[in-house]
Amino acid sequence: MSSKSSGVKVFARVRTTTNFASDMIEFLPDNQTIHIHTRLDQRKDVVNNQHSDWSFKVDGILHNVPQDVVYKVVAKNVVSSTINGFSSTIMCYGQTGAGKTYTMTGATEKYDYRGIIPRAIQQIFKEVEEQGDLSLTVYVSYLEIYNETLFDLLSSLPDSLETDGHMVVVEDNYGVHVRGLSIHQVSTEEDALNYLFEGETNRIIASHSMNKNSSRSHCIFTVYVETRWKEASEVKFLASKLNMVDLAGSERLGKTGSEGQVMREAMYINKSLSFLEQTIIALADPKRGHIPFRQSKLTHVLKDSLGGTCNTILVANIYGEAAQIEETLSTLRFSSRLMCIPAEPAPNVFSDPKKLVQNLQKEIQLLQDELAMHNILANRRQTSYEALTENQVQEIKTQVCRYLDGTLDEINVVTETAEETHVGEVSGEGFGIGQAPTSAKAKKLKTKKGKDPTGSNIKKERMSIGGKDAEMVLQVKESSPPILPEKDTTQRDLEVLSADSAQSEIVIKLEDSKSSTPPLKASMFEVFKNEKGREINRILMENKSILSMKRKSVKELTERINNIKEEIDISNQALNLKKQERQHQGDYLNEQGDPVIDEDEFNLVMQLKDLKHQYRHDFDTLRDLKVELQYCHKLVDQCRLRLLTEFDIWYNESFLISEDVQNSVQKDNIRPGLIPESRMLSLDEDDKEKFQRIQNDILMKNPGSAAFYRAQMKLKQRQNYLNAMAQPQPVTIRKKPGIITQTIKNKPPSIFSVT
Repeated sequence: MSSKSSGVKVFARVRTTTNFASDMIEFLPDNQTIHIHTRLDQRKDVVNNQHSDWSFKVDGILHNVPQDVVYKVVAKNVVSSTINGFSSTIMCYGQTGAGKTYTMTGATEKYDYRGIIPRAIQQIFKEVEEQGDLSLTVYVSYLEIYNETLFDLLSSLPDSLETDGHMVVVEDNYGVHVRGLSIHQVSTEEDALNYLFEGETNRIIASHSMNKNSSRSHCIFTVYVETRWKEASEVKFLASKLNMVDLAGSERLGKTGSEGQVMREAMYINKSLSFLEQTIIALADPKRGHIPFRQSKLTHVLKDSLGGTCNTILVANIYGEAAQIEETLSTLRFSSRLMCIPAEPAPNVFSDPKKLVQNLQKEIQLLQDELAMHNILANRRQTSYEALTENQVQEIKTQVCRYLDGTLDEINVVTETAEETHVGEVSGEGFGIGQAPTSAKAKKLKTKKGKDPTGSNIKKERMSIGGKDAEMVLQVKESSPPILPEKDTTQRDLEVLSADSAQSEIVIKLEDSKSSTPPLKASMFEVFKNEKGREINRILMENKSILSMKRKSVKELTERINNIKEEIDISNQALNLKKQERQHQGDYLNEQGDPVIDEDEFNLVMQLKDLKHQYRHDFDTLRDLKVELQYCHKLVDQCRLRLLTEFDIWYNESFLISEDVQNSVQKDNIRPGLIPESRMLSLDEDDKEKFQRIQNDILMKNPGSAAFYRAQMKLKQRQNYLNAMAQPQPVTIRKKPGIITQTIKNKPPSIFSVT
């Protein structure tokens, strides 16, 4: 059965094993069809009418493929659509030990072993940097469902809000969310990975016969993306979320041999997965009126994330061994049911109420100004469009009552502004255009006869201005600052002389400091670089600049080589598919007995040849560039050593060694500064440069792995700090009465623990 809509897709990933049951599991060349054949019971006197052959249709089969190919096929497109407001769900389902956690989160032994979640985080922030006309805000959360109880895996962080621990699934106009779950804003890939790694260390895992690191809970890592246009007047914005669900594996107690707490956890896991399948069956049935989302916490949390307007991707992890064929059939049946869910993905567009109110207020103000202009140009009395006051409302009610009684022939609504304001005078935000009263005009003419404070006459023919506006004009003219004369040459020379004298005072202080306590070396090092060691420092800076350019060239060339390598791998795969297709259809031989290939296969062969040639050329260039880089490193180190040595000599001669000692040493033709009181080993900036060089050497193969390794290092530092704080202290600690602390021992290690 195939997917009827583009919103729901299923991919089958087969765990790599040496005992693959090729006689029972068959993958067709279309890479979308799986045939399963089981053996019938051969015992005597047993009638077995069970089905022995099944055929399943999926959107793709991932067999013996690396993590990067899995991500490109499964998640790359839906992660990209998250920026455009489309919500998506990527879910891994299968039996225990089939590779769900490895597919979703990966492992930390090697950077290439990253799973879907770290790669999705990297892709999101890369696309955020490329958006020029959009403003994007990213948040993350990490939820765990253990034995039908909700837990926040990020609650151990210091910036998490303190709650009572009670978490509830709620629904509102923005969808389904968990009240009490901490949501953290992240601005970089490293920040998001820090939260991911921290949550992984808090997951609950256990060991049984089929999996030594078995997840005992369902975990949902969610990335929220809010996309806004940078125009301040834009009311609408996009809000999407990407749910990456790592489901706990279904277990057969007869195979795992679980007992005690592990058996109890397996019962909760199987129960929740059964409810999930019931919900999917109900969603696939168009005649069902009620969908049992509230049967379990898992289905309730995923209510708006299965089908509908949400992209839904399922990775069906199967075990390709003969002993696990029943679980494989169960997983593929679940996948077929999920593909029947109707889905029409659509962007989640919302309106910002604050910006909407601001736009409406601006529109009202523009309409009021337009009406005021229209009334003035039509020679009407000034009309107010403001809300009526209480006195005006009371007056209108009185007139209405008199009109109904027959004592008033016409209701006259007069506003206070219209009664008090004359045409031609500025009131509020009106316009001073039109014929003014005689009294007001006389005042203005009287004012025009004088002069302004600067001495210029005001013409009588100018347009009449209201009294308040005239006063404002006069105040502006009076408050205008006077024009200051330019500084003469003598004053500038004095400033230069004062600066020179200040510099000479510093030199005098340096000379006087010999007899007192010597200054700090760090501050004196800056003085030395600007004076005695200026030439050496200039050469060092030039060498550093050349070294930085070489590093940049090596980084760019390394990225290009990696891209070419990926293109070579893709071309090889395409060429192998072509060869398999040609062999399946039968080879055509020419007169010499060589096989005849079509134009597409020939183009692939030539493309692969060109890529390999380009790869060898770039690799040779990179090798030569690394030699130049090492030479530049050597020059920089030599310059730095020379600079530090000269600084040692200068500092000792200036502040540490007395003149008598210097005179006695100079008789033996030895520089006084070569006998330091204490040798300077290193500076802070040199340590940073050394760390940067080592880091660049490690990350040269994968330039984008810096954030991944930095997040791992921060997690390790935090764990070391917590372990150190948990150690018993030698001092006596007085505990508060009534507080009992409990220590959890022998917690099983996490797959994301940093070694």
